[in-house]
Order: sequence, then C-alpha cells, then structure tokens
Amino acid sequence: MTVSVLDTHVESTHRIQPNQANNYGNTHGGEVVKLMDELAAISAMRAASESCVTASIGNVDFTNPIPVGHVAELTAYVFDSGTTSLDVRVTVESHDPRENESVPTTSACFVMVAIDEEGTPVEVPSVAPQSMEGERLVEAAPC
Repeated sequence: MTVSVLDTHVESTHRIQPNQANNYGNTHGGEVVKLMDELAAISAMRAASESCVTASIGNVDFTNPIPVGHVAELTAYVFDSGTTSLDVRVTVESHDPRENESVPTTSACFVMVAIDEEGTPVEVPSVAPQSMEGERLVEAAPC
C-alpha cells in the first residue's frame, strides 16, 4: 500500500498566550517544539494508521520569534518512509491576527516510529508524492 504525501498534510493554529512566553515576551522555544512534535505525530499517524512516537528531531531552526498574542500556524506532512519510520517536515509561521502577513519562524524534520499497543515498532506503508503538489512538498522537505 502507498499513501499520498497530501493525505498526511495537517495544519494547526494556536494563539500564543502569556503562559507560553519567555521573559522577552516571545514564545518559549520548548513550547514551539512541543506543538511541532504533536503535529508531526498526527501527520505520521495519518500515514501509518498506527500510534507513532518521536524517534528523533533534526535541526530545529528558529528564524523569527513568535510574540505573545500572535498566531502560530503549523503545517506538517510525511515526505518519506522507512520500514517502521516516517520522516515528517514541520514548519511554523506567525502573524498578528489583525493582519494578513505571515513570517516564517521555525522548521524541523522529525523521524516518527509507528508502534503497536505493546510499543513494538510495526511496518508502515510507503509514501509517495502522487501529484505535482506532493512532489513540490517532497522537494521542499529536506532539512
């Protein structure tokens, strides 16, 4: 069985609150990584149809801060698969909810492993672009 990259594409939106901020009034990096990890798992589970856990996180690049009150928009998709693992690209953009312009803030690649109810790794289907948009996402994915 082969799963389309687009079938694994997921998005989430979060308004950043003061309890998520560091002492500079921006989102704490750990909060951003937590949101990214949760979305990476959801994307991987869409591909695997199994629970998925984080095996590794590649370089996490913080390019711009996310101020309190701004909206963090996350996107994730699976761009490659192994025997039991799935490679997931996650990006984050931020914007003031009163404006339309978004700024890229964070990106990383996650390796997620599919597991059964006992926590044993299980095989995952292959993932393929299956469309021009899927190909564009795969080309943009390597971290």
